[in-house]
Amino acid sequence: MNQTEPTAQRIYHCALSILEAEGPQAVSMRRIAVDVGITPMAIYHHYPSREALLEQVVDTEFERLADFFRQPLKNRTVEGQFVHIMDGYIEYALTHPRIFDYFFFSPRPGARRFPDDFRARRSPTLNIIADALAAWMKAKQIKRDDVWEVALALWAHAHGYLVLYRAGRFTLTEDEFCKLVHRSVRRFLYGLKA
Repeated sequence: MNQTEPTAQRIYHCALSILEAEGPQAVSMRRIAVDVGITPMAIYHHYPSREALLEQVVDTEFERLADFFRQPLKNRTVEGQFVHIMDGYIEYALTHPRIFDYFFFSPRPGARRFPDDFRARRSPTLNIIADALAAWMKAKQIKRDDVWEVALALWAHAHGYLVLYRAGRFTLTEDEFCKLVHRSVRRFLYGLKA
């Protein structure tokens, strides 16, 4: 741990590290205090509760994933953009499985819910997909439809593949699995073409 880092950042990075290595049940304020080298009460000067700390971890990680989605989207085809987004999503899920599970498989306070939170643009990742879909619908590259429902369908499509892959339902290598998802996304998109 970087001792020159501000205390709030050290607490955050410690919580992220524990979450990634052992899952949310292992994240406790007492353990973080010991690992960071402060008293348990000192953590509360930076984060009012364990839940607030975990919420900060979730928000920051979602932004990190959204940054990956945003970067090289320009000058790509509709298909190329979605393949890129799905690659980032799959890579994150396979590289950070416990964090991914906490995001999507654990009931947690502050979790975004469809449709209200998404239509209110509270999802940094789904906003990118919805914005891309809206632009393509406007340009008549894909059929007009409810942007948020189509964005959710694409997300659920990739998510379903990930759940099955991580449950051992494929005899494919990671690379073969990614290629299968690419083909599946293409099939999905061709079904939407105008």
